[in-house]
Amino acid sequence: MDKTYNEYIENAIKWAKGHLNSKEYCFICLAFVEDALERSNNIEIFGGDTAKESADLYEATMQTGIPPKGTFVFYDCFGVINREQKNWGHVGLSIGNGEVIHAWDQVRIDHYMEVEKLTTARGWEKPKLIGWVPLERIMHGFQRKVY
Repeated sequence: MDKTYNEYIENAIKWAKGHLNSKEYCFICLAFVEDALERSNNIEIFGGDTAKESADLYEATMQTGIPPKGTFVFYDCFGVINREQKNWGHVGLSIGNGEVIHAWDQVRIDHYMEVEKLTTARGWEKPKLIGWVPLERIMHGFQRKVY
């Protein structure tokens, strides 16, 4: 690996902050955090199809407490997309000091516990913290993109 994990984290956070207030990622929070890591570092990671699937795959319940900078912070989040009701989950990228940057109605920064209090779309339940996953686990098996 050419970069340190800290370099991957800093690049991802910088990319994510460059998208603050964007509405481009509404309802696709997993795409947002994956794009932050992948696009800023020219890599590809492999997780689940939804934030909840990724939380389960990465065993997010193993880590609780204040998420360290650079971790993916996962939440249960039940709602309806394309007439399908299920736990789609929600995810944000920890930027340190207990804050996460995440795609909600727009890309925003919130304290990781305040995410549970956000106003939801009609038919959705409030998010509930599952836990966080270190970057080392997220990047297990990543590939460098070749152009």
